[in-house]
Formats: sequence, C-alpha cells, structure tokens
Amino acid sequence: AIYPGSFDPITNGHIDLIKRASKLFDTVIIGITQNSKKPAFLDINDRLESAKTALIDINNIKVMSFDTLLVDFAETQNVQIILRGLRAVSDFEYEFQLSGMNKHLNPTIETLFMTPAEQYANISSSLVREILSLGGDISAFVPSNVENLLKEKI
Repeated sequence: AIYPGSFDPITNGHIDLIKRASKLFDTVIIGITQNSKKPAFLDINDRLESAKTALIDINNIKVMSFDTLLVDFAETQNVQIILRGLRAVSDFEYEFQLSGMNKHLNPTIETLFMTPAEQYANISSSLVREILSLGGDISAFVPSNVENLLKEKI
C-alpha cells in the first residue's frame, strides 16, 4: 500500500495510521510529495529524514519521495492500494473526488480510507505549523525529532 501526502510535517496522527496500516499490509510506502497548491514549510529532504527517523521502529515501511501522478508512482512501485486518512466528514468530499479520479486514471487502483484514533482526530500539519508560529507547544502533536526540526526552522 502507499500512504501519500506532503507530511509537512509528519504528525502523531500520520504515525498512528502508518503503524496500524503496517499490520494490514506486507509493505507500506510513505510517499512524500510536494503539494502543488501550497508552498512547503519543510523542504523535501527534511520531510523524508524526519519521517524516516519518526518511523524507525516500523520494519515494513519505506519512505520515498515522488513528483509524478500518484497512480503512476503506485504503478512503478507495483502497488494497487492507496491509503488515505479521514479525520472528519469534511475530508470525505475531497478524498472521494481524488479516489474517483485515481480510479479513472488507473482502474486497478483501490483507495482505502482509514480514520484516526480519537486522540489524533484534530491534528493536521497546517494546525501544527500555525500553533508553532504563534509560540504554542506542539509536543503532543509531533514526535520529538520533528518538534526539534520545526523549532530550528521557525
């Protein structure tokens, strides 16, 4: 399976989903990409390294970057499952559109939606960045290596 996203930064919610997915699939690829709709706070190398460090205890994952269509990346990795997290009902419409478009582009691709554990339902990378920029404590939302990296960048 592939769990794609910008992971800018990777959060405890992402990590929870990855840990749970790693029990369902032989290999889970964390596909880190640049979101073309917004500039990244962390560069791609920082996002790759912080994810690898945060996920070091999970043996059946690969952290990779890609800059192609997700379905093309999935095909090059011989993967037919795309994992997507749904935090709230508001996420569903956008994710449903993406799923339909991916299915149109490659009919062999299936999208699997996972919901977060309750304690992570309100965490998003953009909220973490906003809290940090206003001087708030982000330690409950990201691993310590990510917190340290973000504080360096701010």
